[in-house]
Amino acid sequence: MKIAIIGAGNLGLSIAKGLIVNNAFTTLVLTRRNLEEIQEYEEYAKVKVTTDNMEAVQYSDILIFAVQPTQLERILEEIKDDLTEKHVLISTVTGYKISSMESLVGKEQFIIRAMPNTAIAVGKSMTCLCCNEIGEKRITIAEAIFNRLGSSIIIPENKMQAATVICASGIAFWMRLIRATTQGGVQLGFDAEDAQELSMQTCLGAASLLIESGKHPEEEIDKVTTPRGCTIEGLNEMEHNGLSSSLIKGIQASFKKINTITTN
Repeated sequence: MKIAIIGAGNLGLSIAKGLIVNNAFTTLVLTRRNLEEIQEYEEYAKVKVTTDNMEAVQYSDILIFAVQPTQLERILEEIKDDLTEKHVLISTVTGYKISSMESLVGKEQFIIRAMPNTAIAVGKSMTCLCCNEIGEKRITIAEAIFNRLGSSIIIPENKMQAATVICASGIAFWMRLIRATTQGGVQLGFDAEDAQELSMQTCLGAASLLIESGKHPEEEIDKVTTPRGCTIEGLNEMEHNGLSSSLIKGIQASFKKINTITTN
């Protein structure tokens, strides 16, 4: 696959790293206004960096947009005359609707929205996908890309904002929980490095257990909570102080905010 990433910032570079590690491209073009930040990527075989978005279009069949919402319209206007029937447009831009893209480049273009998270850099992203009507003919291409970089799921476009909160913002939420359990470990006597290792691996184990077993979290919780035991004591204390409530309220607050930056 000939892929271009338009906007090699944090997310764009995370996608690039995942593609490089998994050897998931024929050629890869990265664009950014300041090439000093990405020049090192030219050391990889078949990777090119440039400031010229139109050059990236000419060298690629699949265009992944990882820019700010305010930049996407200008970029689409810039490149639309160079687009052909072969191009697949994959937008990771928060809140930018397919209809808005179609109004700029036409309904005859294959348009897919993808919402990965930064774990894509290590091949562990949960990516949500949706597309326009003609894009259904190319959605398998997006699935092939993002399944090499984690997991993907196709959802309706009207759920993309919610998916962004759960999956993309969700990375930060889980990082904060890992930090908190690390701090708790330090308070119990571990040094910071060991406490973080314990926290990270336990978090990974919990997620892997649910993925492999397909069980509800409460089923696994029941296995480690004994009458009058330390686990239920800790869980109850956390709930008394609003753990679940705070998480749900935070998710709702993020969802409310993302709906203020969605395009028409």
